[in-house]
Amino acid sequence: MPEIAVVGFAHAPHVPETHGTTNGVEMLVPCFQQLYADLGITKSDIDFWCSGSSDFLAGRAFSFISAVDAIGAVPPINESHVEMDAAWALYEAWVKLLSGQAETALVYGFGKSSAAESIQQVLTMQLDPYLVAPLWPDAVSIAGLQARAGLDAGRWTEQEMAAVAGGDIESLLAAPYVADPLRAHDIAPVTDGAAAIVLAVGDRARELCERPAWITGIAHNIDAQALGGRDLTRSPSATRAAASATRGDTTFDLAELHAPFSHQQLILAEAIGLSPGTRINPSGGALAANPMFAAGLERIGNAATAIISGDANRTLAHATSGPALQQNLVAVLESEAR
Repeated sequence: MPEIAVVGFAHAPHVPETHGTTNGVEMLVPCFQQLYADLGITKSDIDFWCSGSSDFLAGRAFSFISAVDAIGAVPPINESHVEMDAAWALYEAWVKLLSGQAETALVYGFGKSSAAESIQQVLTMQLDPYLVAPLWPDAVSIAGLQARAGLDAGRWTEQEMAAVAGGDIESLLAAPYVADPLRAHDIAPVTDGAAAIVLAVGDRARELCERPAWITGIAHNIDAQALGGRDLTRSPSATRAAASATRGDTTFDLAELHAPFSHQQLILAEAIGLSPGTRINPSGGALAANPMFAAGLERIGNAATAIISGDANRTLAHATSGPALQQNLVAVLESEAR
């Protein structure tokens, strides 16, 4: 089986609002240019392109097609798309390279959450369309139900939630609730953004990068959509994905967890089985910036960058999609020296 590695990562600035179009082109072009410059390549060196975004979020049909403007019309490209966080586009690209159909791939994701009147209500459309979505519970309220279930079950405390956010815990706990028991520091900010990753196979990866971040395991699983059909205080799909990707070895230098709410980091750390010494989200994670459809890809990019830079030898990256950690992807990245 071919060895596949992350050899480059770039992301757009994390901002609460941009004034460009909703197809992401203005955010993506600088990312692509940075990757070309860092790796010494051109767009002609990319064999396969795969993107992650949402036409629903963009508010326009085939926004992912118009985003191809960021790539350019020449030369003709081999391109695909997933209506998910771009971490799942990376999975598709990984399969493409694994099958021997390409040696390099560029994966990108973008989302302009500020274009929606309320991104939290847009996310309501992920819920059961017959029994739950018509009630219009927003994403923060759903997360609040999940957090309350964990508090009532003794699975975590508000102090532990505040510790995830960082800062002076007493000051954080003195802040008013946004959606009881969630406070502002427990909730990811509305963020516009884009991210891109270059994957390469075997010796091609070694040509492009001195310390490639080799993907040694990757898997994704899904739990029931019905909120009443699962224990919201746990994440079985994250556990299953981690078991497959890590093969039981959960010792990592650092882990990048895609947790848009503070209590979800606590759920994920336990579900994956991270050791106490693992640094979690040194980048700040989604609580620092949460660009829709790029935040999960950024977790992989940040985990890979730690290896490429020499700061780590083995890292874990996680991405989620859907309400209350419904869908989870876990990737393991390692340096060649390990």
